[in-house]
Parts: sequence; C-alpha cells; structure tokens
Amino acid sequence: MLNRRHFLLATAALAGSAAAPALAADTPQTRLGALLEDFFEEALDDSPELATRMGLDVGARADARPRLDDRSLAGLAHDKARTADQLRRLKAIPRAPLTGMAAVDYDAVLDGLEREDAANRRFAYGDTGAGEPYVISQLTGAYRSIPDFLGTQHPIETRFDADAYLARLEAYAVAMDQEAERARHDVGLGVVPPDFVIERSLQQMRALKVAPEASPLVTSIANRTREKSIPGDWQARAARIYADKVVPALDRQIALMESLAPRAVHEAGVWRLPDGEAYYEHALRAATTTNMSADEIHQMGLDEARRLSDRAETLLRKLGLTQGSVGERIRALFDDPKHHYPNTDAGKEALIADLNLQVQAMMRKLPELFGRLPKAPVEVRRVPGFIEAGAPGGYYNQPTLDGSRPGIFWINLRDTAENPKWTLPTLTYHEAVPGHHMQLAIQQETELPMIRRATFLSAYGEGWALYAEDLAREMGVYEDDPLGEIGYLQSSLFRSARLVVDTGLHAKRWSREQAIETMTGIDGSPASAATTEIERYCVWPGQACSYMVGKLTWMRLRKAAEARMGARFDLRGFHDLGLAAGSVPLTVLERRVMDWAGGAA
Repeated sequence: MLNRRHFLLATAALAGSAAAPALAADTPQTRLGALLEDFFEEALDDSPELATRMGLDVGARADARPRLDDRSLAGLAHDKARTADQLRRLKAIPRAPLTGMAAVDYDAVLDGLEREDAANRRFAYGDTGAGEPYVISQLTGAYRSIPDFLGTQHPIETRFDADAYLARLEAYAVAMDQEAERARHDVGLGVVPPDFVIERSLQQMRALKVAPEASPLVTSIANRTREKSIPGDWQARAARIYADKVVPALDRQIALMESLAPRAVHEAGVWRLPDGEAYYEHALRAATTTNMSADEIHQMGLDEARRLSDRAETLLRKLGLTQGSVGERIRALFDDPKHHYPNTDAGKEALIADLNLQVQAMMRKLPELFGRLPKAPVEVRRVPGFIEAGAPGGYYNQPTLDGSRPGIFWINLRDTAENPKWTLPTLTYHEAVPGHHMQLAIQQETELPMIRRATFLSAYGEGWALYAEDLAREMGVYEDDPLGEIGYLQSSLFRSARLVVDTGLHAKRWSREQAIETMTGIDGSPASAATTEIERYCVWPGQACSYMVGKLTWMRLRKAAEARMGARFDLRGFHDLGLAAGSVPLTVLERRVMDWAGGAA
C-alpha cells in the first residue's frame, strides 16, 4: 500500500515538514522526531522496493531502482537485528515528557517494534513481522509479488528506468532462489505448508511459465518503452533474461514445492507448526493490536453474525425471499445471472465505469461527515489479468506523494459473477471513499513522520474501511436500494464469519472443509470464493480478524466519545481526529479519542 513518486526535492520538503520542529534545545520531542526520520531512512536503505513504491528511488537514492529487497536468510537476520536496535534506541528516549502527537508517534512505533522483536526472538520461521508462517505459498513469495511490482510500481520514463527494469528482472531470479533457501531452512524446522496450499501455489507458478513473448514480464517493458519512445530492443533483452534466468529459477521453486508435496498434511491451522499455538497468539495480537484471546474473538464473530443475520432476514423477506437460511438466500442472489455484468470485456468496462461514477457521487457527499477531505483523487481500475487468478477480490493502492498518480481501487474481474451488482456499492465504499482512500490519502497528506506515513496497521486501516461501509449506510445510500443494503450486510457477515473461521482454523483445529462450510453458511458467499478466502487465512493467520475487531472498536470509541461529550460531540471532528492520527494500534487510538473527548487532545 505504499507507492512511488518521482522527484527528490519534494521528498526533502516532506521529510522536513514531518519532523519535529528544528529547535536548538535537545528535548525528548526533538530527539524523537530525529530518531523516527532515521528509522525511515534505514527502512529505505534496506528496501529498494519500498523506495520505489514511495517514489524515493531518485536523486541520491537512484541506485535503489535497479535492485530488489534481500530475501535471503542473512537479509532476514539483518532485519531482525535492525528491529532490536531500533527498539533499544527508541526506549532510550523518555516517554513521560511527550505530549500530543509526539506521544502518539512514540506509542505507535513502540508497539510495533515490541511486538515484532518479541516474535523475532521466539520464532525462527516464516515472516514474523507480517505473521506469515510460510515463505512460499499461493499468497506469499517473490514469484507472485514481483511481477505485479514490476508491472504496476516500477516506473519507466527514461532509458535508465528501462535498464533498471531489466536489472530487477535478473534480480527476480535471485529473489526466488533466496526464498527457496529460506523455505528449505523452515522445512528443516518442520514447517511445511498444507497440501492444498502447495497445490494452489504450483498452479500459479506453472501458469507463469509461458513463451517469452507472452509473458507480462516481457510485454510490460516492451509496451512501456514503445509508449515513451525509448529506443532499444527491450523486448528481446527482457526475453533473454526471462528465458535464461527467470524460468530456471521458477523451475527450481516448482521442483522444491513438488518435493514437499509428499510430506504435506491436510491440517490447515498453524497449531501444528513448532510452537504453533503461541505463533497464532502472536499473529492475532499483531493483526488486531489488542490482547483479545481467540475465544473472545470467536464469540464476537458469532454474536455479530447473529445480529446482522436478523437484519438481513427482514430485508430478504421484504424482497419475497423466504425459503432457506439467510446464507442460502444470499447465495441464491449471488447465483442469479440477472445481477451479473456480462463476463466480457465490454461488460467489465461497463462495471468499471459504473463504479467510477459511484466514487464521484460519494465524493460529493463526504463534506456531510468530514471536515478534511483528501486532496488526491481516486480511480477504480481492473486488476491486471496476469495476477487476477490469485489476487484478492479488491484492494487499494494509495496515491503518489507528488500527485502524479491517483489512489487506485483495483477490482478483480476474473469472473464478473463473483461481483454481483448488489455487492459492488459496499466494496467500493470500503476500498475507495469513505474507506481506504479517505484514510490513507489523508495519512499521507498529514504532517506525520515519514515512517508513520509509510505504515499500515490492519486493525486501524481495515477497521476504518469496514466502519466506512457502515458510515455509507448511515449517509442514506441504501434508502431506496434494499439489495444494496443486503450487499452491505453480506459484506459485514463475511467479516464476522472471518472471526469465526480464522479462530476456528488456528485455535479450535478446524479442517479447511469445516471452515469453508461455516463461512458459506454465515455469509452466503459461493463455495469457490469461500475456498479462496479460507486458504488465504491458512497462510496469513490472524489478519482476517483485524477488520471486524477494528470496525467495532471505531464504533465503540465513537459512542464513548459521544456519551462523554454530550452536545459538544461533533462527528466530523471525531472523524478528522481519528484519521489525522495516522495508522496506530487500536489501544493508541482509544487514548487519542478519550483525550479529545476529555478536552486534553
């Protein structure tokens, strides 16, 4: 969710404006500001891909553009050492004298470093920072992420950019081998993905193996250099690298995954991994930024699903749909072709056009509930075809800092039947406005330390986007659209089901099949969509719980502030305060809101 921009001068200005005021006195606040800027620079030093996504791979950092991140075991050890060192340096600054946003910045960064450092010390496998136990899966790995990165994030405006693309294409092969090294290390510890994860991963890897002239890795640079009139036989050069470097590295990963298949089991949860119950506890806390237990989250999902089902029951009956469970009736709506756009290029273009009109209509309504609006625009675009098979249904990329690219809501149109018309309004409110675009663009446009602008915490950000779905309902968008409200309810049921099935898989030792059946029964999603989701939770434990935990926290804090402030409560002020805090742990958000409600913020 981090994006690039294209000139260094604005970078220096932004970094300067985000830092603490340049005072002569050496105070905890000025030390904190300087330290957080150091943290950001260290992150850029260690991640050329981050530099590109944020548009900082220019000027003094131009050497980042031809490189990819180090994914080796040595690189992982370096990252862990950096986390421990940053935690030590942050704790050297006294917390007590800090007030206002300086205290928020300190608490937010401290929380993340402490959680990650504790996990790094305890677990020797996977990506503990992201809570992903498997280095290579259908959702994780350079084989999957780098083609998208090169196609949508790496800029090609000049010959230097094109040469850098080719250098990164060679580095792509190295990255796959580095991850294979880490995967073999983890296998030695007893960490093997489930059989269905290996099968799905192999399907995706094999699909990447095409003739060079058909590979998006080759056609991307060929098409973009032609559009920019950059002379050179870029297609031929890329094709040679693809054939000589990328395909052999991909073959090595395929061989590795094939060799693991006989050792794989069907159990889906991380409880079966080394210290697996503790791993899930860490993953839950990292994802929700709370100390809620798996049992508490499981019950929260059941309770919320029950409440939402009651409302859906009322609406379905009004529409004359009375037979079967709520889930079965919603599933029938999914299957009804009259609610589908044609699964053709023309139908998909019409869908995109309609959603962009919806975004424009919501933008006009935002001043009703927000005092501050994002400066950057947002657009709806189709997920590139070469990654849509394994990509989620929708996701958001925030705009460039220099305004050269808008925020983008990417929607997956591999099959329009997966996105019936009645589901699309809520999805768009979630991914665009008043959801992710509202939160992330404002975070990017606020004078926060750059490390804070570059941070996304799922419980805060996904919680906000889910809260935004409810906010759209509150704004009256479904008053004459009962099917649209059912779409909103189905989305919320889906997120409630996530609480139930994620904790079911990893804490209650459910099978993949039991989780799929439970999800379709709660939210009515098609079995194919539920299967993709459940398999995602198997390789990214805890993350799915962040949405509803975050939403209910936003709603609870709003009610608490309203009760405390009475007539003084201003909903626009609540929203502006919460978004101006930037992505923070929910515990930090609660302190911020309660300070505001008490007049201290």
